[in-house]
Amino acid sequence: MTVAAPRVATRQTLAVPTDNADAWDHVSAAYQAGARLPTDVAHYGPDIPTETELRLLGELKGKRVLELGCGGAQCSIAFAKQGASAIGVDYSAEQIAFARRLAEHEGVKVDLRQGDLADLAFLRGDSIDLVFSAGALNFVEDLGRVFRQVHRVLNVGAPLVFSLPHPTWRLLEQGRSYWDHTPIETEVDGVTFTEYHHTLTDLYMGLVRASYRVDVMAEPEPTTGGPRSHSWNEAAVRTPRTLIIKARKEGN
Repeated sequence: MTVAAPRVATRQTLAVPTDNADAWDHVSAAYQAGARLPTDVAHYGPDIPTETELRLLGELKGKRVLELGCGGAQCSIAFAKQGASAIGVDYSAEQIAFARRLAEHEGVKVDLRQGDLADLAFLRGDSIDLVFSAGALNFVEDLGRVFRQVHRVLNVGAPLVFSLPHPTWRLLEQGRSYWDHTPIETEVDGVTFTEYHHTLTDLYMGLVRASYRVDVMAEPEPTTGGPRSHSWNEAAVRTPRTLIIKARKEGN
C-alpha cells in the first residue's frame, strides 16, 4: 500500500466498512501523480526519515523480500535495485497495474500480485527473509490474521518491519477516544475509505501472540528542511505521526 492517502476531506465513524480495494482503484492515478514516491529507498511515512537514515532492514542483496500493501511498488522496486528478489502484494488492481508499469520503466523485476494482504498461500512456509509494509496495515481490521500468515512464510529469526499512523495521532487528528475501535471513515476527493485504529497494546500483544519478538518501536521526528508532503500538519512537530515496529519470527 501507499504511505499516505491524499488530503482528507471529512472523517466520521461508520458501521459497515467500505471496500478499500475499490476505493484505491478510484484514487490510484491521482494519488500516484501527486505523491511521486522515490524508487531508490524504502520510505515509512510522510515527512519522516527514510531507510537511509533509519537502517532497520539490513543488507538485502540475495534475499527474498515481501511487501504487503505495496501500492505503486516503489519500495519493492528499491529492494530489487539493491539485489533482492522482491514480491509485492496489494488488493487494488489499479495500484498493481501502476506498479507493473513503474517496475518496467525502472528496469527491474518485481513479482506483483493482487490479493488480500493475509492471502499468502502462493508462498511456501519459511521462504521469506523480510516482510515489509508501509502505511497499509491501518486499512486492515484483523491484524492477527496478517501476523499469523506472515509468521508462516518468514524464515525463523527473520524480521517483519511495518509502519502505520501512530495510535496517538488519531487523538489529535480526530478527537476520538484512544480506546475507540469503531472503524474510521475517511473521505478523499469524494471516495470513501475505511481505516482501523490499533492501540500500542493491540499491536504488541498481536505480535507476541503470533510468536514474534518485538525488537524496535520507533516514533520518528519529522525531517528538517526541504518541502513537506501534501498531507503535512504542523501538529506533527509536537506529536508522533508515524509508528514503526520491527519484530522477528520466533520458532514455528
